[in-house]
Amino acid sequence: MKQIKSLFLNLFVLIAISACKQNQTKETTPEFKVDFEKFTLDNGLQVILHVDRSDPVAAVALTAHVGSAREKEGRTGFAHLFEHLLFLESENLGKGGLDQMSARIGGSGANGSTNRDRTNYFQTVPKDALEKMIWAEADKLGFFINTVTEPVLAKEKQVVKNEKRQRVDNQPYGHNFAVINSNLYPEGHPYSWEVIGSLEDLQNATLEDVKEFFRRWYVPNNVTLTIAGDIDVEQTKAWVKKYFDEIPRGEAIPKLEKQPVTLKSSKRLFYEDNFARAPRLTMTWPGVPEYDKDSYALSVLTNYLSNGKKAPLNKVLINDEKLTDNVSFYQYNSELAGQLMLTVTAFNQTDLNAVASAIKDGLKDFELNGISEEDLNRIKAGQETDFYRGLSSVLGKGFQLAQYEIFTGDPGFINQDVKNILAVTPEDVMRVYNTYIKDKNFVATSFVPKGQKNLVLDNSQLATIKEEKIIEGAEETFDASIAATYEKTPSSFDRSIEPPYGPSPELNIPTVWKKDLDSGIKVYGIENNEVPLVQFEIQIAGGLLLENKNKVGVSNLLAELMTKGTKNKTTEELENAIESIGASIYSYATEENIIISGTTLSKHFDKTLELVTEILLEPRWDETEFELLKQSTISSIQRSKANPNSIASDEFSKLLYGNNNILAYNNNGTEASVNSIDIMDLKDYYNKNLSPQLANFHIVGAISEADVVNALSKIDANWQPKDITIPELALPLYPEKSTVYFYDVPGAKQSVIRFGYPALKATHKDYYPASVMNYRLGGGSFASQLTQELREGKGYTYGIRSRFNGTANKGEFVISSGVRSNVTYESAALVKEILENYGKNYNEKDLEVTKGFTIKSTARAFETLSAKLDMLSSISNYGLSDDYAKQREAIVKNMTVEDVKALIESYIKPNQMIYLIVGDAETQLDKLEALGFGKPVLLNESKENLE
Repeated sequence: MKQIKSLFLNLFVLIAISACKQNQTKETTPEFKVDFEKFTLDNGLQVILHVDRSDPVAAVALTAHVGSAREKEGRTGFAHLFEHLLFLESENLGKGGLDQMSARIGGSGANGSTNRDRTNYFQTVPKDALEKMIWAEADKLGFFINTVTEPVLAKEKQVVKNEKRQRVDNQPYGHNFAVINSNLYPEGHPYSWEVIGSLEDLQNATLEDVKEFFRRWYVPNNVTLTIAGDIDVEQTKAWVKKYFDEIPRGEAIPKLEKQPVTLKSSKRLFYEDNFARAPRLTMTWPGVPEYDKDSYALSVLTNYLSNGKKAPLNKVLINDEKLTDNVSFYQYNSELAGQLMLTVTAFNQTDLNAVASAIKDGLKDFELNGISEEDLNRIKAGQETDFYRGLSSVLGKGFQLAQYEIFTGDPGFINQDVKNILAVTPEDVMRVYNTYIKDKNFVATSFVPKGQKNLVLDNSQLATIKEEKIIEGAEETFDASIAATYEKTPSSFDRSIEPPYGPSPELNIPTVWKKDLDSGIKVYGIENNEVPLVQFEIQIAGGLLLENKNKVGVSNLLAELMTKGTKNKTTEELENAIESIGASIYSYATEENIIISGTTLSKHFDKTLELVTEILLEPRWDETEFELLKQSTISSIQRSKANPNSIASDEFSKLLYGNNNILAYNNNGTEASVNSIDIMDLKDYYNKNLSPQLANFHIVGAISEADVVNALSKIDANWQPKDITIPELALPLYPEKSTVYFYDVPGAKQSVIRFGYPALKATHKDYYPASVMNYRLGGGSFASQLTQELREGKGYTYGIRSRFNGTANKGEFVISSGVRSNVTYESAALVKEILENYGKNYNEKDLEVTKGFTIKSTARAFETLSAKLDMLSSISNYGLSDDYAKQREAIVKNMTVEDVKALIESYIKPNQMIYLIVGDAETQLDKLEALGFGKPVLLNESKENLE
C-alpha cells in the first residue's frame, strides 16, 4: 500500500456499518440515508453515484474485488504489488501516472489500499477535475499493463520490500500477524499468508506472472467505480460510459465460497523479538465472515469485554492484577472467514502465564454476569456517533457504498445492516460467547524481548519466522529511467488527449463566529449542519512549556488523569455517562497545550459539555488511577526505547534543542522523571497553570453560536482566572557545520533518518511561503524530488518527506524516512545532493506544478469537520484572518521563480544540518564518514543521555 494500512479501511467499515438509533433514553433520530444511483455497463463494470453538494469536490474510488485471497501460494503479495504499480504509468497518462496528474489538479493525494479481499484506488479532487479523474481511472483499468516492463517491476519490488521492512520487519511485534494467520488457517487457505506477501515471493515474481494476474482480475466485471460529491449525475454517467465502455469484459469471475476454520487443538507459539521491550500475549479464535448474522453480537461482545473501566477483562488485568494498561479485543472479519483477536501488552518482566490466568478470570466474570440492557444500549449509542463520523466526507460515503456493493451485492444494504445491529440482545451476546470463545481452541502467541524466553506461555513452541539478513549489494540493480516501449491499445477515440477542466469552483470558506467570554476564554465556531454531529476542543496553553525539566511528564499525567473520574463520579461512572449518550471525550497534553476534545451528536451537546465542565473544574484526584497512569506511562517509555522511529524522534529533539531547553524532552518524561512525580505535583500544576485566560474553545458542527455560549456558561462563571506567562524560549541557531550522528539498533532492517535544523515559527511572515517552496523538494509526495529520486528512481525507501514544522513557540525543518539498511550512506548522500542542487535547478515548471496543486487543492481544504476545527486552531493560535486561505492563494499566485530561489537560499542549509541515523552500526556506521562531515558521532556511547 502507498501510505495507509488496509486495516484502517477495515476499521472504517466497522464504523460505517455500526449505525444505531437507540440509547439509554430511547430517543429516536430521523433515518439518515445515503442516497445513490447504481448502474452496470455492458462490460460488467458496476457504477455507483452519490450526490453531496456541501463542498465543491468529488471523490472517485475504483475498487477491484481482488486481494491476497485470490493469489497462489508461492506468488503472494501480487494484489498489493498492483496497488503500487497502477499509480506509476498508463498508456495515455504517461510516466508518473496518476501521481503526477494529482499534483497538477489539486487532488488530495492519489492513494490506495489492499486487504485480503479487495484493492482500491481513490482520491478527492476539485469538481472541475472530475472528467480528468474518470479518464485516468479508465486508463489504469484498460490501458495499463503494457507499460509494466522489467525495470519498472524491479524498482517497485524494492519499494514494496522497503514497505514490508518498515511496517513489519523493523517494528516491535511486527511478525505477530504472520505467526497467527499461518497457524490459525490451514496450509493453502487464502488467509494463511499475509497481504503484503513475502520478500522471497516478491523477488521471484516474473513479468509474465504479474501480467497474468492483472489480466485475470483487473477486468470491468470484477470492478466497482464509485463517484461521490458535487456532481452532475447525467454528465457523470456520460463520461463514465465514454471512457469505460470499450474496455473488454474479462473471463467470468467465480464466487469464492466461505471458508471458515476450526482448530482441532489450541496452539501456543513464541518468538523473542529484537524490537520488543515488553511481553505481548495475543489469543486468536476462529470467528465469522463479514456481515455474518453473528458478527453483530460479536462486535458488542468484544467491545463490552475490553473497553472501559467496567469491562470484565479490564477489571482483572488492569485494576486488580495490574498486569497491563491496555486490553484490546476485536473482530478481524473478511469475506471468507473471520477471527477474534485479544491482545495484551503486559508491563515489563510480566510472566504471560499470569496474563493468561487473568484473562480466564475476566471471562468467568462475564459468564456469571453477562451484559445488561443498559450496557448494550451504551455501546450502541457510541456506534451511532461513529457512524455519522464515518459519513463526514464524500470519500467516506464512497467507501461505504463500494464495500456493500462488493460484499453484499447491494449498496443499500446499510438499512439491513442497521436492523441487524438493533436486533442484538443480551442473550445474543452470551450465545456468541458460548459458541466462539468459551472452552474453544485458540492460537496463542507470546512475543517477548530478546533473552526473556522465561516469560512466554507454558508449552509454547518456537514460531517459524524468516528474518532477512543485511547483505551489502544484495538487491538487483535497475535503470528506472528506461522508457517502456509497447504497441498502444487501440481505442475508438484519441485517449492521449487529457480532458479539459470544468468551470473552476469558488473557494468555499466557512463562516467563523467568535466570542470573548468574561472569564477570558476565547470561543471560535463554525456552524455546519451536514451531519448531526459536533466536534470541539478546549485548548489551554502551557503543556510541557510550563514544566520543570527535572520532573518532565507532569502535564501529560495531569491530562490523562482528568478523564479518570470527577468530584462526583468515579472513573467508571464518568465513562458510563459519556458512553450512554454516544459521546467521546479525550484529554491529552502536548509540548505547548493541554487539550480536552470531544465528539458528540448535536442533540447531546449540552449533556456532553456538562461532563466536560466536571472534568475541567472538579477533578477527582484519584490516587489509585494516578498510580496506574504512572505505571502505564513508564511502560510506554520503556517500549519506545526499542522502536527506531521513536528513538529517532527523541534523539533529534535532544540534538536540536540541547539539554537546557525544555523542548528537548519528550513530554511523556523519562522513567526517572515519572517515578519522581507524585499527585501533589499534578495538583500544583493544575492550580498554578490552568487558566481561562490561556484557553481557546474551538467548535464545529450542527449547533448555533447561542447554544454553544449558553452551554459554556458554567465554565465561564466558575473557572477562576490566573496571571500566567508562557515563558519565551531562546530558540537554537543553525548548527555552524553539519554533523552526522548515529544511534545503534543492532540488526535493524532499515535505517531511520532525521535530517534537519531549527527553522521558522508558524507566525513568521515567511513560514507559509517556505512551505510552498518545499512542495517540490519533499512536501509534495510523488511530485517531490526526494520521492522521485529515492523511491521512484532508486527504490531505496517506501516514503520520504521534508517539511517546515512550526508553532507559535518553535520551528524546525525536518527530512524523515526509513531507507533500506544496506543503502544508508547512498541515501544520505543523495539527499545531500538534492538539497545542494534544489535552488540551482528550480525552474518555471517546478513553480507551475506547485501553483497548480496549491491553488486547486484549496477547494477541498475545509471539507470535513476535523479540517474546519484545524482552521479555527490556526486562526486562534497564529493570529490569522478568517479568510487566510484566500490570502495564501494570492501569495502563491504572485510567487516567482526568483522568490522561491531566495527562500531556498535563506532556509535550505545542507551544510548546517543535523544528520541523524538510527540503524545497524556494525554494517552502516563507518561508511557515513564519506559524506564529508567528519567521523560520525555514535550517540549510544558518546552522548550523555538526558535521563
